[in-house]
Amino acid sequence: MIAASEIAQEGHVSTLTTLDYSVLCGYGLIVVALCLMVAKRSPDSDELFLAGRSLGPMVIGLSLFASNISSTTLIGLPGAAWEYGISVANYEWMASVILLLSALFIVPVFLGQRLTTVPEIMEKRFDPRMRRYLSGTSLFLSIVLDTAGSLYAGALVLMLFIPGLSLAPTCAAMALFAGVYTALGGLRAVVYTDVLQALVLLIGSLILTIIVFQEFDYSWSNLVSRVDADHLSLIRPLDDPSLPWLGTLIGLPVLGFYYWTMNQYVAQRLLGARSADAAAKGAMLAAALKLLPLFLMVLPGAMAAALFTDLERADTVFPRLISEYAPPGIAGLMVAGLLAAIMSSVDSTLNSASTLFIVDFVKPKKPHLSTQQMAKLGRISTIALMVFAALWAPAIDNFPGLFAYLQQAFSYVAPPLAAVFLAGFFSRRITAPAALRGVITGHVISLAFFLGAQLGWHNIHFTIVAGLLFALTLVATLAWQGWINRGTTITTTDAQWQTVDTRNAQPVALPVKIGIVTLLVATACLVLAFW
Repeated sequence: MIAASEIAQEGHVSTLTTLDYSVLCGYGLIVVALCLMVAKRSPDSDELFLAGRSLGPMVIGLSLFASNISSTTLIGLPGAAWEYGISVANYEWMASVILLLSALFIVPVFLGQRLTTVPEIMEKRFDPRMRRYLSGTSLFLSIVLDTAGSLYAGALVLMLFIPGLSLAPTCAAMALFAGVYTALGGLRAVVYTDVLQALVLLIGSLILTIIVFQEFDYSWSNLVSRVDADHLSLIRPLDDPSLPWLGTLIGLPVLGFYYWTMNQYVAQRLLGARSADAAAKGAMLAAALKLLPLFLMVLPGAMAAALFTDLERADTVFPRLISEYAPPGIAGLMVAGLLAAIMSSVDSTLNSASTLFIVDFVKPKKPHLSTQQMAKLGRISTIALMVFAALWAPAIDNFPGLFAYLQQAFSYVAPPLAAVFLAGFFSRRITAPAALRGVITGHVISLAFFLGAQLGWHNIHFTIVAGLLFALTLVATLAWQGWINRGTTITTTDAQWQTVDTRNAQPVALPVKIGIVTLLVATACLVLAFW
């Protein structure tokens, strides 16, 4: 296997022009100015972690989109589409569905509980052990997958365009830039810069899509005649190596639920909303924007399958498209879009990881800390986590592909967490001991599945594995509950036998509910059109 960094260092992509560098510098200056303006607030812990619970719909929606459409997405989606086809876009439209349903049923409860972190709900429903378990796992995923993956993807593309760069120092430089302004400005700095970055991402991706589509004379029929039919279908056969239909049915909803509901770095924007209506409207905007990657990132990758047949690694599709087809100035805008994606992902994950560490681990042990002291510790932990992510990022070069690295890791770790979360959220039967034993059992089973895959004992697609792990964890949790119940009399007044308290859930207005249903119908129409 050829490492992506080796391909980059061989100079397979042409360098940028003076105009491109000017665009990049202009973008960098705007980001720095915006961060300095926000950092003047000297935020306390509530401002640092949740922007004072004052975020509006537009900021929430654009920030959700920008933080999710990371450099890993810009690199991973076109690469996967080039190699396997547009079925990779199922991750995107499924995200819209999960985000809308979560905004309708889950987020109002979160806001009513005045949560700072998602794992807090596990303590309210179960006990502190479940809170620490979810928080610790989320911390691991946030730094090792999200932050390090974004740094790696960004470094890869910068190395392809700027001669003389090497992987580790480039990752470190990007981590330092994002880490400093995240530590200074907190969530408000993160979401405000995300708004700028979302606009840069959308504009840059749209321009590149139009330029690439020009190679097909702006004709859909011409594109269909030149691209293999399998590359233009969302729903793939059961033996498809990229994303079989069964994985889309049982695996993606599980992964999507964890990512869009339980993942702190996504949920933090919703937790910082000024109301349930603001959160729901922001989620609607993000859900609508999540339908665009099919056209702006996935289809260009599928078109590249007809344009490039000499690539050695799928991760180089996006930079190759920029190099081959983007004129001077536009190439700089596209690389600025990449930098925007890096910053929006790294700042988001660093801020959320710091929040998890301080609120779920430090504060319970030191409850008398002032908000200013917590904010100081939050800044220190942000820098420490930044250093760890920068050190780990170069190791991703040893994996066969960035998208596979991210999705497969989530598929083995997230399903047991999602299973126990949903069981506790909707069922009165599950107690804290059963939940803890159930999630541990689920992760033991997932470890067995993972080792079996590495040793060649099975070749079950990881999305199908995700669905199986979810079901097996539910079964294990119920089995543990049955074992615990033997010979024990439990009354419904027992605190451990109550569902999550929904009495203080903030209501969502009827027009917002109608908008959510409308977007769900639009998503269904999109899927049917590319079935």
